[in-house]
Amino acid sequence: MKTWFKISDNSDFTIYNIPFGIFSTPTSKKRIGIAIGESILDLAVAYDLGIFKRLNFPKSVFEANFLNDFISLGKSITNKVRIIIQEELCNENSVLKTSKEAFILQNEAEMHLPVQVGDYTDFYSSIEHATNVGMMFRDPENALLPNWKHIPVGYHGRASSIMVSGKNIHRPKGQVLKPSETLPVFEPSTRVDFELEMGFIIGGQTEVGDSISTKKAEDYIFGKVLFNDWSARDIQKWEYVPLGPFLAKNFASSISPWVVTLEALEPFRIAGPEQTPKVLPHLEYNGFKNFDINLEVSITPNNTDETIVSKSNFKYMYWNMSQQLAHHTSNGCNVNVGDMLASGTISGKSKDSYGSMLELSWAGKNPVKLNNGEERKFIEDYDTVIMRGYCKKDEIRVGFGEVKAQILPSK
Repeated sequence: MKTWFKISDNSDFTIYNIPFGIFSTPTSKKRIGIAIGESILDLAVAYDLGIFKRLNFPKSVFEANFLNDFISLGKSITNKVRIIIQEELCNENSVLKTSKEAFILQNEAEMHLPVQVGDYTDFYSSIEHATNVGMMFRDPENALLPNWKHIPVGYHGRASSIMVSGKNIHRPKGQVLKPSETLPVFEPSTRVDFELEMGFIIGGQTEVGDSISTKKAEDYIFGKVLFNDWSARDIQKWEYVPLGPFLAKNFASSISPWVVTLEALEPFRIAGPEQTPKVLPHLEYNGFKNFDINLEVSITPNNTDETIVSKSNFKYMYWNMSQQLAHHTSNGCNVNVGDMLASGTISGKSKDSYGSMLELSWAGKNPVKLNNGEERKFIEDYDTVIMRGYCKKDEIRVGFGEVKAQILPSK
């Protein structure tokens, strides 16, 4: 596609992308926009210009505080909105080209949480990550637990502490059991960690008792975001037996502001890894369900030099999104528009592709060297962690922007 809109060659937000998000400016309330190049297209203004007149939905959908109402229109509408925008941005005679109000620079806008998240589930679906953790804390010869290759393991997380990129986070406090001690202490975590993940947003609703098959799962997935599942490893180690993660996880999760639709990711489908032993019938699937999405993580200590500490890829996922959603609903658990499901830490086979400091420093035994000469075992106060992601094939580039947050001292 050829567009009249100026977009740099390395932009995440090309004409092939058209991601949706919630923004505001000093002169406007929250509303829906799409990212294009370094700008935002205000969809409420576009509506007034008449480009969506062939579709039957109210303007108020674009003036909402979240994407939920827009997503609820269904893919028969949301996909057409995306296609119409692409057509207009390629049409030299488009009314958008002469509009003085339709476009706002991204650096002049504030981004907000894109969806109202009712429920949040986090999975544990990278075999490389699960194996690394098992080798560190259990049996190196039998790193994976017996159930891992049979079900996409997950837990129900805290939706209220999911926040948009740019919101800084205070170091969590909690109970920690020190080495060689028998009683815990209550103190700020000294092992705050990032987890490189991607989240997907539910785009449909089911009733209690209904299940979603792997064949139908993508009909219920609106789009994806970058997801940083912040963790406190020392708190986690003490609390996770017998019921799993709790306070070590629920203090914060950070997501990127732009939701990239599943349709924009179509050119980047690839085959997933071979699953052995064979999965049960309700988790079987056909076709390419993994996506080739390049990912990276950087650490910037107290606003000095940025160091890229990990380069990974979403293609490494052992369990794909369709399997995760099918498993999640296999017992009749209902889902709602705006629910968020996260992938779990995404690690590759090489040491520089591990998706957490826990793995990169091997539980603190091998500190990671930064460009400014410092070392890190885990994330320290005033460190800023940035995650980025993009797909590229031939001349087509689709990116997610970034998710960024700084760790501040405990309150």
